[in-house]
Amino acid sequence: MRRVRIGIDVGGTFTDAVAIDDATGEIIGTAKRPTTHDAKEGVADGIIRVLGELLRANSIAPEEVVFIAHGTTQATNALLEGDVAKVGVLAMGSGFLSGRVKSSANVGDIPLAPERALKTEYAYLETADAEASAEEIRASVEELRGKGAEVVVATEAFGVDDSANEETAVRIAREAGMFATGGYEVSRLYGLRVRTRTAVVNGSLIPKMMETADMTEGCVKRSGVGAPLMIMRCDGGVMTTEEVRRRPILTMLSGLAAGVAGVLMHERLSDGIFLESGGTSTDISVVKDGRVMVRNAEVGGHKMYLSSLDVRTIGVAGGSMIRVEQGRVAGVGPRSAHIAGLSYEVFSEPLKDARLELVAPRAEDASAYAAVVGADGRRVALTLAGAANLLGSVPEGDYASGDREAARVAWQALGDVVGCTAEEAARRAMDFAAEGVGNIVRRLIEEYKLSEASLCLAGGGGSAGVIAPWLGKTLGLRWKIVKNAPIISTIGVAMAMVRETVERTVANPTEEDVRKIRREAMERVMRSGADASTVEIAIEIDRKANILRATAMGATEFRPMEGTSALPSPQELREIAAQSMGLSLSEVEEAAAVGKWHIFEGRKKEKRWGILPVWRREVRVADREGVIRLRREGLGAVVTTKARLAEDFALLLEETVEYGTVGGVIPALFAYCGEKQIDLSGLASGEQALAVLAVELEGSPEEEKLVVLAVR
Repeated sequence: MRRVRIGIDVGGTFTDAVAIDDATGEIIGTAKRPTTHDAKEGVADGIIRVLGELLRANSIAPEEVVFIAHGTTQATNALLEGDVAKVGVLAMGSGFLSGRVKSSANVGDIPLAPERALKTEYAYLETADAEASAEEIRASVEELRGKGAEVVVATEAFGVDDSANEETAVRIAREAGMFATGGYEVSRLYGLRVRTRTAVVNGSLIPKMMETADMTEGCVKRSGVGAPLMIMRCDGGVMTTEEVRRRPILTMLSGLAAGVAGVLMHERLSDGIFLESGGTSTDISVVKDGRVMVRNAEVGGHKMYLSSLDVRTIGVAGGSMIRVEQGRVAGVGPRSAHIAGLSYEVFSEPLKDARLELVAPRAEDASAYAAVVGADGRRVALTLAGAANLLGSVPEGDYASGDREAARVAWQALGDVVGCTAEEAARRAMDFAAEGVGNIVRRLIEEYKLSEASLCLAGGGGSAGVIAPWLGKTLGLRWKIVKNAPIISTIGVAMAMVRETVERTVANPTEEDVRKIRREAMERVMRSGADASTVEIAIEIDRKANILRATAMGATEFRPMEGTSALPSPQELREIAAQSMGLSLSEVEEAAAVGKWHIFEGRKKEKRWGILPVWRREVRVADREGVIRLRREGLGAVVTTKARLAEDFALLLEETVEYGTVGGVIPALFAYCGEKQIDLSGLASGEQALAVLAVELEGSPEEEKLVVLAVR
């Protein structure tokens, strides 16, 4: 029997589905249906329809489905449109902290969009004793209900240390028939105001997302699929529907995460910038060392305790219309042909006697967007897709490839007005687009210290062939269109991993603190559906913010996906490492290999101002699929076994610890064994690193081989 993974991507216009063979990674089939916003069961109706079509068209039996997940923009759209519940904040505190709690926990209304806000009410409960009074909590809940609150958010000063009062308040509110959540459910970090604000946003989404989760889960069960339904998260992982009911905030921005998740799982991208371009906008994200970059999300300009993929969005894409002002091309977007209700010039029959007409896509817009009208009255939009096709920039056979002659006729109508050829008008439009997208790309390169020599612009989405080639040419960067670019987001949903992050405020974490947070991260990720044997956990210590963080990621409970094409040979792996280092093949050697990991070393000469040239030892770690997972300057390494680890590890630190005015500072450390990459770079001491390694190696034989790298 086949083992099939299914991903469903619920977009604003269409709901897409893809079925992938778990054994080979090959696409079995796809399906597309209009998103059913107005149906009785909402978007769940569209999900069950597209799922049924996918199963029938590809003869997939429900019992063959071992994984099913969907991504949704519903939480994001609810916040953008202000379609959220009114929240009542129940703050608790005592003694000298009362004043601080009253000011910090009363977050007020949170702006979401122009003239739209998340409305809140507030009640304060003095907890003179350690334990809050149930009667007083009930009275406060009724007070908030009377003010129109639909959801209660319980928050208490130092609730991260003892959440008993928050948990009691949540239980009582639910018993009273209200939706409820607490600060303890969204974050364990200090910072009462930010934690409360995050809990308020989370609570405002609960009623709508619970209804959707119930409907969607019920629809999938009625289809006969027995695999549990998973939902895409904003950090690129997936979670169960039960978690969605508790923490719907984690689905916020998840639609943006699906595309880059698909690239990570479906492409061999080591270092690059992923550009997912649709009809209206382009989402831009960074992949470094084979991992996508993450940052704290914001709502209404306010920081949240919510880690999401760092995705920047710009209103430039294949369907972007051209703005014309004062007889010249003045810009592109943000309005698109879809918004204006017009066809693309490049996907229409060539017009006769075409003339330019400036239109307003929306009532509030100026009449500055270029459309072209033919003798037969047909009206089409001038788009970036048309410009790119006219200039021959779209690769042959690409999804965005269209009728070049139709584009030329339409664009000449613009050229006649602005005084140039059709090609020159198209070039000006493409340059505007490249400037806007390029500015974001340049900032990301600088922020994440990416090497342009090894960087690749990876284009995905239906308009990948419009944006990526021209931008690559303009910036002088390598580019490629990813495989299955138009459905890469749906593939990302189907192939997503389970991910959980646990954070604690700890000033000087001990070995036991590290072990404890690691155990909690493992428990959480397994509760979300991950197979323990596939889980990798990275520990990070933020010394400035006193934050101890554990991030766990793993595959769902069956074989993790590997690449879909032939694995690179040893020679090809060495070539990949050499290209990454900017060295010739003869200057790079494989220093060690263990499990799925290959460690390469090369020496690179650097010229520094005023002194003699110096040599750097470059280190690259590639996995068996040829993805560079680590790119650093090497300081030292040991190839050892579990039995000899303590002794060899001590020697490695002896050679690589740097001493200054505050004592010894350990280098960044990474360990490799079997299928695991163990990131120790965030730890503050050798003892902490050795403790984590001991936990990672529990149950493995004494002769288990591993490599530990010290890098800068």
